[in-house]
Amino acid sequence: MPSETKAAETFVEKPKTLAELRGDLAAGRVKATDLAARYYERIEEVNPRLNVYLSLTKERALEQAARVDAATAKGDPLGVLAGIPVGIKDVLVMKGAPATAGSKILEGYRPPYDATAVSKLEAAGAVLLGKLNCDEFAMGSSNENSAYGPVRNPVDTERVPGGSSGGSAAAVAANMAVATLGSDTGGSIRQPASFCGVVGVLPTYGRVSRYGLIAFASSLDRVGPFAANVRDAATMLGVIAGQDPKDATSSPAPVPDYAVESDKGAEGLRIGVPAEYFAEGLDPEVRAAIEKGIDSLKAAGCAVKRVGLPHTRYAIPTYYLVATAEASANLARFDGVRYGYRSPASDTLSAMYSHSRDEGFGAEVKRRILLGTYALSAGYYDAYYLKAQQVRRLLAEEYLRAFAEVDAIVTPTAPMAAFRLGEKTGDPLAMYLADIYTVTASLAGICGVTVPCGATQAGLPVGMQVLAAHLNEGTAFRVARAVEAAQS
Repeated sequence: MPSETKAAETFVEKPKTLAELRGDLAAGRVKATDLAARYYERIEEVNPRLNVYLSLTKERALEQAARVDAATAKGDPLGVLAGIPVGIKDVLVMKGAPATAGSKILEGYRPPYDATAVSKLEAAGAVLLGKLNCDEFAMGSSNENSAYGPVRNPVDTERVPGGSSGGSAAAVAANMAVATLGSDTGGSIRQPASFCGVVGVLPTYGRVSRYGLIAFASSLDRVGPFAANVRDAATMLGVIAGQDPKDATSSPAPVPDYAVESDKGAEGLRIGVPAEYFAEGLDPEVRAAIEKGIDSLKAAGCAVKRVGLPHTRYAIPTYYLVATAEASANLARFDGVRYGYRSPASDTLSAMYSHSRDEGFGAEVKRRILLGTYALSAGYYDAYYLKAQQVRRLLAEEYLRAFAEVDAIVTPTAPMAAFRLGEKTGDPLAMYLADIYTVTASLAGICGVTVPCGATQAGLPVGMQVLAAHLNEGTAFRVARAVEAAQS
C-alpha cells in the first residue's frame, strides 16, 4: 500500500491535444491506422492493471481509421475528430458490441444500433476504441460497484478513480484514449474527472441526445465528454450536442462553436462563490486549491462575489429520492425475459423474475431499487417523491436567481481528493456524501465543467466545478480555460 511519503504506482500519461494530432494526421506524419494501433498497444500494456476497458471494438476502429487515411490521401475534407481515438462508457450502446452497463444482468447483450452520441462521433471521424468500465447502471461514486471489478486511478492505483464514469476519466488520464464519453446523473462525469485530474463536462439537460443511453434516472441522465484539456472537451461537446428526433427531451437550440467560445477569455465575467460549498466537511487541502483557483480568476480580470444557495443542504436527500424512484421504474425492464441474464433456477415465471433480478443485480443497484420503490409506494408518494420534486424546483429557482447576478458559479467538485479503494464501500451514506457538491446542478438541469485546479501534498488532483446557466456551456468553458491557464 502506498503511503503519503512513498510514491504510489502511477500510469498518468498526457495525450497530445486534438489540434496537435489533427496536424500530425493532416501532414502525414502519422496515419490514423498507426495511431489506433499505438493506442491498442497502450491498452494492452496498462489495462490489466487499471481495468479501464471492458471490451474492445478493434475491427470497427481500424476500419474507421482506414477510411480516414484514405480520405487524407485523396485530400478530401476531414471531420473535426478524424482519426482521434475515443473510448465509450459502457452505458452507451454501440451496434454489435457488448453493452453491460457494468452489470451481470446484461450479460451477452449486443445491441443492434448505435447511440446518437456514438453515431455523431463516428460521423466526425472519431476512431472508437472500445467500451469503458463503470459503476453498475451508473450507480456509484467510486467505480467499485461494477460487476467486472473496480477501475483503479491512474494517479495512484490504490485509490478510486471516482464514479460512475471512472473508466472514462481513467482512460484519458492514462492516455488510453484521447477523449471519452461518460454519463452524469448526479456527478458521474464531474467527480471522476476531478479525482483523475482531467476535464469533464456536464451539458445542460437536453443539450445532448440520450438516445442509446441505458437509463438510470431519465430526468437527470446526461451524456458528456472527458478530455485532457478544456478546448478538447469543448470540441467534443460541439460534436455530440444538438437536437435529435429520437429523443423528445433534446433541445432545439442552435449549437455554438464551443471551442471558439472557450478562446474568448474570462476577463469581465462575474463569478459567484457560494458559502454553502465551503462549509464543514470540505478537506482543507481541497479548500486551499480552490481558493487559489479563485484568486487566479481575479487575476484574469473576473469580478468575484458571494452568492447564496441556501437550499443546497437539501440536495442529497432530494437527489436520492428522485434518482432512486426513477431507477426503480427504469430497471423494471430487466427481468430475464427478452435479453440479458436469466437465472437457471427458474421453474415458474415468478421465480424467473425474482431469481434473475436477485442474481443479476449487484448490492448497490438493489439498494436503490428498494429505496425508489418505497418512495413511490402508496401512502408514501406524497411524503417523499412529491416533496422531493418540490424541493428540486426550489433548487432550480435558486440557481436562476443567482445567475441573474453572476455569469458563472465556482465550487469544489468534490469535498475530498480520491479516496482509497474499499475505504467507503461499507458505508453507503458516506459514499453518497461524495456527491454533495455535484447533485444540485443535476437537479437544476444547468451545465458545468470540472477542470483541474491544483493538487494535495500527496499529489492527488483537485478539481474546480464551474457552473453556468442553461445552455451557457460557452461561459463555463471560458472560466475553465482561465483556471487551466493558471495551472500551466
